[in-house]
Amino acid sequence: MFNYIFGLFSNDMGIDLGTASVLVYIKGKDIVLREPSVVAMECNTKKVLAIGVEAKKMLGKTPASIIAVRPLRNGVIADFEATEKMIRYFIKKVHNKKTLLHPRVVIGVPSGITEVERRAVRESAEQAGAREVHLIDEPMAAAIGAGIPIQEPEGSMIVDIGGGTTEVAIIALGGMVVAKSLDIAGDKMDESVVQYFRRKYNLSVGENTAESVKMRIGSVFPLKEELRMDVKGRDLLTGLPKTVGISSEEIRIALEDPVKKIVEVIKDVLEETPAELSADLVDRGIILSGGGSLVKGLPELLVQETELPVNRADDPLTCVARGTGVYLEELDNIKKSRRKDI
Repeated sequence: MFNYIFGLFSNDMGIDLGTASVLVYIKGKDIVLREPSVVAMECNTKKVLAIGVEAKKMLGKTPASIIAVRPLRNGVIADFEATEKMIRYFIKKVHNKKTLLHPRVVIGVPSGITEVERRAVRESAEQAGAREVHLIDEPMAAAIGAGIPIQEPEGSMIVDIGGGTTEVAIIALGGMVVAKSLDIAGDKMDESVVQYFRRKYNLSVGENTAESVKMRIGSVFPLKEELRMDVKGRDLLTGLPKTVGISSEEIRIALEDPVKKIVEVIKDVLEETPAELSADLVDRGIILSGGGSLVKGLPELLVQETELPVNRADDPLTCVARGTGVYLEELDNIKKSRRKDI
């Protein structure tokens, strides 16, 4: 009864606290916020100047007195104070100011993080004003958000490629049978593109430019029609602005190393999967989610490497956030079942 009354007066929310972006799901309203996980602040005073979209615009462009940082690295908190301020900002931005209670919050976290790191996430949300904080493993949240029937005895495989981590899991009967977390994902792909430009063209480009190139023409499997674009940066030899033409074949070479490691961890999970569940995957295949899964040619590459059907989720970017939302909707029932088990 009390939980029902609390629900009337607070905007409970699910948060995909990603390395690259934060998505917020409000109970009964769907996803209401999607912004980059970036905080801009003054170096000396640590005063926050911008968060989210406005802060990302400052990456690589700030004067010496201002820093623009990503407070989460590889899916975990690298800067506790900045993370707490970022979560507080997003909660305040979406929370109904007329409500009397702080929200209950469900946060997706990488499956491979330690208890200390889990505690840091929980404490940062509590410091930001959450009444209750519940954590859910990202592969489970992604599977729920992708519409995978997780309670069935048949096995399903989810590969969630975010900004900081790649989460791979075999799910059956409401739990993760095999799960691995790899700190190589979208951000490492961007770094590989940056390094490629430095090595081949002596061109310095920022991470925003690298990400744009990756998404516009990047591919990990030969395309029917290869793409080209011009990229602007700074010549490392002369220090002057410079433009070079780049092809999708070249970006494929740049992405080769991080993508190879992602394929390896997928194969590792498949090797550890019990035989009965492996048989299920022949029909069910692999479901891809996360922003990193949008790189061109990834499904085709994984089909070639695993000989399994591979499909992207309908909306890969929102799977974890929607999964936290479903978990949030069922939170009271989950608590009741846990009390019965005790």
